[in-house]
Amino acid sequence: MRQEELVLLLGTNLGDREENIRRALEALDKAFGGRRVKISDIIETEACGFDGPPFLNAVVVYRSARKPENVLKICKQIERSMGRTDTPEYAPDGSRIYHNRIIDIDILFYGEHSVSTPQLSIPHPQVHSRPFVKQLLEML
Repeated sequence: MRQEELVLLLGTNLGDREENIRRALEALDKAFGGRRVKISDIIETEACGFDGPPFLNAVVVYRSARKPENVLKICKQIERSMGRTDTPEYAPDGSRIYHNRIIDIDILFYGEHSVSTPQLSIPHPQVHSRPFVKQLLEML
């Protein structure tokens, strides 16, 4: 598989949010062999989909040749290593229930990949419904 641009969204609204972003970037840099291409500014946003403290968010781009499923495993492992313990919850109508989180790493885009499985959707299904994501992408 050839190397492609991997676009990730980082978010945090618990604890030392700046440190959480820094730690996540450090772990991602290590996991992707320092192939960071660019990063947006870090911005503060309101919680989306639930009442909670504001988030710090950033978008980061890496070069990777890993399979999308392996990228997801890396992101989830970093989240767990930083203390994230929640599992996805859904309301009776099937909508996702969101919670505060120490770190969230979402795969927004991955080259030309299009994936739709119960575990992974690329492009991220909410990439266009969250105005702050567009704002972050425009900073790249």
